[in-house]
Amino acid sequence: MTAKTYSIFGAGAAGLYTAWRLLNGEAKDAASRRKLLAKGDTLELFDWGQYDFSRRHPGTRAAGARVCTWHYENDPKNSYLELGGMRYSDWDGTPQGQGHRLVTTVIAKLDLDKDSVPFNESTNPLFFLRAKNLFLNDISSSNPAPYNVDHYGASAQPDNGFSIVENLAVTSDSGPQTRRQWCDFFRNGRINVEMSDTSVFQKGDMLKDIGYWNLMFDQLGGEGFNYTADGNGYTSNVINWNTAVAMNANNEFTPGNEYKTLTHGYSSMFNALFDAVEKLAKAKGVRLDYQPNTRLHSILQIDGMVHYTLATRARPNKASDRRVTDAAWMAMPPAALDLVAQATRYIEHDGVDVLNHEKVQLFLQSAVLQPSYKVGMFFDEPWWLTQATYAPQLTGYEITQDVLRALAKQKFPGAWLKAIKASPALMEQPFSSQQAFVQAVQLCIAQRLSIVQEQQLLQAAERNTIGPSVTDLPIRQVVYFGHNAPSAKARKVYGLLASYDDEAFTSFWHELEIGTDGQRTVPDSANLQPLVGPRKAPPVMVKMLRKQLASVHFGPQADYTAVPEPLETAYIDWSLPPFNAGYHAWAAHYDVCEVQQKIRKPSQLIDGTDANIFVVGEAFSNDQAWVEGAYCTAESVLNDFFGIKPIIDDADYPFICAC
Repeated sequence: MTAKTYSIFGAGAAGLYTAWRLLNGEAKDAASRRKLLAKGDTLELFDWGQYDFSRRHPGTRAAGARVCTWHYENDPKNSYLELGGMRYSDWDGTPQGQGHRLVTTVIAKLDLDKDSVPFNESTNPLFFLRAKNLFLNDISSSNPAPYNVDHYGASAQPDNGFSIVENLAVTSDSGPQTRRQWCDFFRNGRINVEMSDTSVFQKGDMLKDIGYWNLMFDQLGGEGFNYTADGNGYTSNVINWNTAVAMNANNEFTPGNEYKTLTHGYSSMFNALFDAVEKLAKAKGVRLDYQPNTRLHSILQIDGMVHYTLATRARPNKASDRRVTDAAWMAMPPAALDLVAQATRYIEHDGVDVLNHEKVQLFLQSAVLQPSYKVGMFFDEPWWLTQATYAPQLTGYEITQDVLRALAKQKFPGAWLKAIKASPALMEQPFSSQQAFVQAVQLCIAQRLSIVQEQQLLQAAERNTIGPSVTDLPIRQVVYFGHNAPSAKARKVYGLLASYDDEAFTSFWHELEIGTDGQRTVPDSANLQPLVGPRKAPPVMVKMLRKQLASVHFGPQADYTAVPEPLETAYIDWSLPPFNAGYHAWAAHYDVCEVQQKIRKPSQLIDGTDANIFVVGEAFSNDQAWVEGAYCTAESVLNDFFGIKPIIDDADYPFICAC
């Protein structure tokens, strides 16, 4: 049998997952087995950047494409911040369980469970809105938020605006509950309540054909919309995207949801994936050809084979090599896909130009690009807890495996630890009240703790991170990573994600990147900063950050000097190429189920054409903005076109929506 070559363009989440599953996947039948990689075959993995995968494959920045863990002084033993994607929703393994099932499964199969820890969110976050400092629990009829919202809406929490809009079609005891039901809702969901004559929209209107901003403004008014938009923290949640999808997605951003991350940083999952790919390829006798600093330049199908050209970082716009492959995966976001399409859009050529077909272009433009910007700072003390007038209420208590190990070292009775470990009411359940936490433990072990034991328990289980705090200032969200160094010997430094913003706010920081004494020398179209890695912030950006952080934590009249000079400050501007976005959203006026099905193998949209060219990644998924979306689209391609058995039972969890 002739040896096969499979080519993957992009070494982020979708690309690495595809490589991993091509090597470890189990075939459904004999015909499918011939499609799997075997001894003598070649797997090409192209990386437009150069991620720091291992000692054998060092790079300029942490692995993970739009995930990027940044350690103090670039030392993996030190405290870290996430300057890209930073968490996942843990799945309990049951058919009814919520959460990111593929990310949870990958973490388990890579033996990273031991590194999985809660991503502690505050139950009473701090806000600074329209020059007023307040906590969520303080918002009431006697102390409303500073917005003139109709029907006393400023007396409720900001996310109440989402609920008001969602109740037009979905309530707590009606509407879709499962992932499969939500897929049907994306296609067929309608406004199902009588609307007033003053409303622009009416009962029976299809939600997929309504822009979310349009509907929010119609129902909440200008002040109600502004309050929801400002107080939510993510401008990307309230843009004019597909309302049917927005109603589902915005359920995830209400206070109280629990997430997890990895103790060595979220990027460590991709280091582990790359290592697994290398080991599997070697064990199977598959030639792994990893090429960093190389991008896909053009792609065509000619005489039934996939022909492509490459470009290097040295000459990014000129073809450097021409090759042929049996199957190609474009594990890249829409902006990068369009760059590939441009190479053949305006010239005569042989074969089928899949990417430039009108229907394919239509579907590719169903994903709205959402620029994002993150700035991280390290300090020698957690001033936001020790000095701030408005200190974020971060302290909580949660029992994890690490907590049980710490208690075992302090001679906690083994029977108690066994009972706690077996209790779903205690394990990995966050408590904001010290008293409620201690009472729950005592109820579980049916014993009263001594004063010493209680102190040991509280000290081991205390969490004083994440937040976030939210503001309408350009920093938008502040996330408190604290001292999280993987090494106990590391210097104590405290990380702060000083700005986490998106959409229009990104340009505020973009103009501060150079400082006040320089001019641009590189066009933004050629500025690949997200691939190079975190860039040191100039003094003018640092001072602007301190000024806004001071308002959030010390009050509107506070001087910037209330916030200490940081040890280190760096940023990533995700609005720059090749991603041109931190994440994506579904546009209105699209059947997202059809797009998900067809765009992953775009030749399905061209009559009489069958090309082994595939598109994978979060942009065209059920889980946009999450690693889960990248994994799910990749898994669906391998299941449906390569006969690989699903990695988990997908009966209750369709990886993508069915048409």
